[in-house]
Amino acid sequence: MIRLKNVTKSFGSTTVVDDVTCEIAPSGITSLIGPNGAGKSTLLSMISRLTPCDAGVITVDGLDVFDTPTDVLARKLSILRQDNAVSVRLTVRELVTFGRYPHSRGRLTVVDKVKIDEAIAYLELESLADRPLEELSGGQRQRAFVAMVLCQDTDYILLDEPLNNLDMRHAVAMMQRLRRAADELGKTIVLVIHDVNFAAAYSDSIIALKGGRIVHSGTPRSVMTAEVMRSIYDMDMRFTEVDGTRLAMYYL
Repeated sequence: MIRLKNVTKSFGSTTVVDDVTCEIAPSGITSLIGPNGAGKSTLLSMISRLTPCDAGVITVDGLDVFDTPTDVLARKLSILRQDNAVSVRLTVRELVTFGRYPHSRGRLTVVDKVKIDEAIAYLELESLADRPLEELSGGQRQRAFVAMVLCQDTDYILLDEPLNNLDMRHAVAMMQRLRRAADELGKTIVLVIHDVNFAAAYSDSIIALKGGRIVHSGTPRSVMTAEVMRSIYDMDMRFTEVDGTRLAMYYL
């Protein structure tokens, strides 16, 4: 369980996360949605303690993220940020190998090597495993970074816009893999996502932020209504049903 209580963060005179309290249940996918500047990425960054909060408490399975030793937290929780560029020349396999560092400390075991191969295969990167990252497309690099995070094999996985640079086929495949990781491996996945239809189709719960505050949260069906979407995005939407999932059709 991830718990946030009265969490606040400001940059200068601008409050980007404003007194947020919520719980994220274990084993499932929770999507954070909302307009640009709503505080989604900052909230995710604070859960992973990459960004300190100004007030409030964040715990993961009862562990205070700001007091827990780094090696302990890194075996419990992993994160993919938006700005995931690397400054050194690495192959896909070398990048994915970094995901095992909290477990191996650089001394790879047989288990580590199996996890690396599994993560590469899971993201369909076998043919690219020995290619340098700078020779890949943006979408291929994004899949490599997600493979690194999955290779860390943590209970909690935080992903900031994991569909960046992915074409339609790979975006769908990514969400299907994340759904499988939640269902088959018991992972708790929290992701920032802009496409509300992906959130509706693959999430167990949705948390909507606006102006640094949580304005709605609940099941996809409870959030995917004309009234709720209008209050979040200041625009009208129509909805349709596809295989029992309520999806939005955008129009001005």
